[in-house]
Amino acid sequence: MRTVAGIFQSSADAERAVADIRASGIAGERISLLAPGTSARALNEDVPTTETEQPGMGKALGGTVGGAMGVASGATLGAAAASLFVPGVGPVLAAGIIGAALFGAGGAVAGVVAGDKIEDNIAPGLPEDELYVYEDALRQGRTVVIVMAETDEHGDTAHSLLSQAGAESLDAARESWWVGLRDAAKEEYAGQGSDFRTDETSYRRGFEAALHPRRRRTPYVEAMPRLRESYGDECDKDAFRSGYERGHAHVQELEAKYRQ
Repeated sequence: MRTVAGIFQSSADAERAVADIRASGIAGERISLLAPGTSARALNEDVPTTETEQPGMGKALGGTVGGAMGVASGATLGAAAASLFVPGVGPVLAAGIIGAALFGAGGAVAGVVAGDKIEDNIAPGLPEDELYVYEDALRQGRTVVIVMAETDEHGDTAHSLLSQAGAESLDAARESWWVGLRDAAKEEYAGQGSDFRTDETSYRRGFEAALHPRRRRTPYVEAMPRLRESYGDECDKDAFRSGYERGHAHVQELEAKYRQ
């Protein structure tokens, strides 16, 4: 399983990319489109959506229906559409089973009534580590296309088609996200008498660790068992802890700013 994602300034370009990816032979249930807002403009009008104030609520997914779902270009996506309010992001339209599941209960697809058969191996491959990058793009009014490729060949094809349609890569979006936060993080860390230049890598890893959906809203001490599983002894470093605590505060700030 390989996750390939592209971030678009233009929703029309994103829809064109979805159509091209479908035309290449990649199954619709492997493709999702995330768009800011709750407008059904990109969906067939007969596709119902559901509203919720919290991600992780079963009704957010269980209330959606299976069947063909179309974007403006005429391409169809797999099984579900959900109109969600995501704390820290705002309203999000998640078109396709993968996108809906990302904002579902712990990344699980439970509760979705799928019109097409969804293989059991989709849920374990959900890119939860990357969720904060998608969320940042959505806050900026951008559209995200995600493909869960079954083979390297499909992954290469999806990557090529996303690039041709004008997508920014996930790596580029991740670096832009950090650049936007770096100066404030550096100033705060230096104010503690620490050397940000030397410690930035560990600090950033801690910051990003706090944004993982299974850890966000969890204070550092409470998160330690899971952190140790993922990061080993690095999570004991002062720089990592400082980064985690700043990331934890960052989540709270965003949720307050984008509260419904």
